[in-house]
Amino acid sequence: MTERVVIIGGGPGGYEAAHVAAQLGAEVTIVDTDGVGGSAVLTDCVPSKTLIATAEVMSELSGAAELGVNFLDSEGDAATSIRVDLARLNARVKGLAAEQSSDIERRLTRDGVTVVKGRGSLAGPDRVVAQLDDGSEQMLRADAVLIATGAAPRTLPGAQPDGERILTWEQVYDLTEVPTELIVVGSGVTGAEFASAYLNLGIPVTLVSSRDRVLPGEDADAAKVLEDVLTRRGMNVLSRSRMESVTRDGDVVTVTLTDGRTVQGSHCILALGSVPNTDDMGLEEAGVILKDGGFVNVDRVSRTSARGVYAAGDCTGVLMLASVAAMQGRIAMWHFLGDTVHPLDLKTVSSNVFTAPEIATVGWSQQAVDAGELQAEVVTLPLSGNPRAKMQGVRDGFVKLLCRPGTGSIVGGVVVGPRASELIHPVSIAVAESLTADQLAQAFTVYPSMSGSLAEAARRLHRV
Repeated sequence: MTERVVIIGGGPGGYEAAHVAAQLGAEVTIVDTDGVGGSAVLTDCVPSKTLIATAEVMSELSGAAELGVNFLDSEGDAATSIRVDLARLNARVKGLAAEQSSDIERRLTRDGVTVVKGRGSLAGPDRVVAQLDDGSEQMLRADAVLIATGAAPRTLPGAQPDGERILTWEQVYDLTEVPTELIVVGSGVTGAEFASAYLNLGIPVTLVSSRDRVLPGEDADAAKVLEDVLTRRGMNVLSRSRMESVTRDGDVVTVTLTDGRTVQGSHCILALGSVPNTDDMGLEEAGVILKDGGFVNVDRVSRTSARGVYAAGDCTGVLMLASVAAMQGRIAMWHFLGDTVHPLDLKTVSSNVFTAPEIATVGWSQQAVDAGELQAEVVTLPLSGNPRAKMQGVRDGFVKLLCRPGTGSIVGGVVVGPRASELIHPVSIAVAESLTADQLAQAFTVYPSMSGSLAEAARRLHRV
């Protein structure tokens, strides 16, 4: 008998699960409200990284003179500034997001997946009710249900977005005028990425951080490099500054801090974390246990406490990355449909902060070593000595490798620099496959290349 799988939510956790389930012969239905691809494609990852791609180009152009490239205006005189066309940029952002969503839906249709446009909720562990856009309801019976409803930007009573000048990160793509002074509240990954991007677009930025440094959850050495770069480029970083409220008076936005200070600008982006989309879905009534904050409690094969009900992605709060959501969704279907499955291992997850410079990490962290959670030898190599970096005018950044002192196995790594998201991949392979520092060192690298620094760091971990 064909197994029936119903997936609530069309983001990476949902659509990747659908592909696996269809491949394994299940009858698959996705119930989705906002568009296939979810926030990752429509309002978060794809849009923000498209915005950041433009910011990267402007950042590279600003340093072009050092490389012997000069820009001239129509009169043949040196151009004095580079400006962003924000309306055109945001139109491209939204266009690419819509195109990606359509591509995903076409692939789902090709695989035989049915997409129902509506809001899904549980009417028990084996039934999903879809509230359709026309007001009607459709009952879907399921042998397995996957909850993949994602999360939404967190707001506070004293800091409510208006969609015009006080914005969540999902609302910035409707801007057509360039902010004259942007305030970003929150110095986690999202806040740091937007602050860095808009700074590189030529917009004055103030970053309000309640912690003592930018990116408190990332490698401390990497965070210091980034903060030094941001401040050197003109960003005003207010550390140990907690926001109390955000208000608007005409074209002026005022951020009031808990110590009484105020910061004014033309626009404000709120990057205050995320809340799961799990309200009013009948989850607890169906036997699904929720953790503090409303996140769905799952094990390492994505099972919830209700038989036959799985969950994946940001609604679980496990690790809010599109890659993790996708893997959780795949694992859920592999497990339910009896295919080979390996439980989720967060120590093999690579992640990246898309600031300038980028910060990529995988495996165990320097913080864990310092806290005595494991013994590891650590080597850090600045990129300033790398020949390719010198050619490209890159001075900021480093590579860091962590390996076990006994076995020499690589257990973690950090890359800070341009395209760190690409450079981390060989380290990710080393961590996932328990390669030794010697094995990583003895693999050929291109000369000259940034990746040569990874091999050099591995060579420095060699022990006779």
